[in-house]
Amino acid sequence: MQEESINTVVNPSIHSGMSANYSYMFNFEDKFQHLDTKTWMEKNWTIGFWYCGIYILVIFGGQHLMQNRPRFTLRKALIVWNTLLATFSIIGACRTAPELIHVLKNYGVYHSVCVPSFIEDDKVAGFWTWMFALSKVPELGDTVFIILRKQPLIFLHWYHHITVLLYTWYAYKEYTSSARWFVVMNYCVHSLMYSYFALRAMGKRPPKASAMMVTSLQILQMVIGSLVNIWSLQYINAGQPCKVSHLNIKLSLLMYLSYFALFLRFFINAYLKTGSEKEKKF
Repeated sequence: MQEESINTVVNPSIHSGMSANYSYMFNFEDKFQHLDTKTWMEKNWTIGFWYCGIYILVIFGGQHLMQNRPRFTLRKALIVWNTLLATFSIIGACRTAPELIHVLKNYGVYHSVCVPSFIEDDKVAGFWTWMFALSKVPELGDTVFIILRKQPLIFLHWYHHITVLLYTWYAYKEYTSSARWFVVMNYCVHSLMYSYFALRAMGKRPPKASAMMVTSLQILQMVIGSLVNIWSLQYINAGQPCKVSHLNIKLSLLMYLSYFALFLRFFINAYLKTGSEKEKKF
């Protein structure tokens, strides 16, 4: 009944001009068929648990294997890796942010939170949302570099990777309407974060304020993500059709609040405490 209400009241296919205007659409974007990806994800989203299981084995197995071995530098590989992820994130941000801005400007917050037109009616944003979901698997490779270079691996890092992958795949199969916010924010923050990592790998030394800005934006991302979930719940409780399930809201809100606490703790420990005050593990 809720889906029917959305289709009859605010389904973007009923209205003209609902999509954002792009100056150019690539062939691979134009060929995007959202129903095919939805069908695939509905059948295969639980594969994400297998990826996460292998990921955990790699973490602890890799740390054990590297325990008595010299660290690898991997500078060139790290430059290529971070540059590729930065480029991907920048392109993703440029191809999804216009849709969110278009919707907010022309249809308001309710539509941005409750109507999944970014997948169903916009091939550009839809394609890059699909790419966003798939990208959470190769992003696990970040941790491989940490293990091989024998750098500290904090709980926040691998917890974040695991929960983002599982939630993203789960949310995609449901066409979670509020996800347009999550996708755009993550692409934008990752554009800066991986660019910063790429510069560091190249031997550049960006000012400390750059790292603080990235972490601050990550904290802000968690605040906005929590607010978006609260807005979704308010619309649903007000009896308005909204393509977000109660379970999805609970999972997403729990995830964002835990991220907020962990990133805030990281910020305080990394940038505000002196050497003797810093915690060694968290």
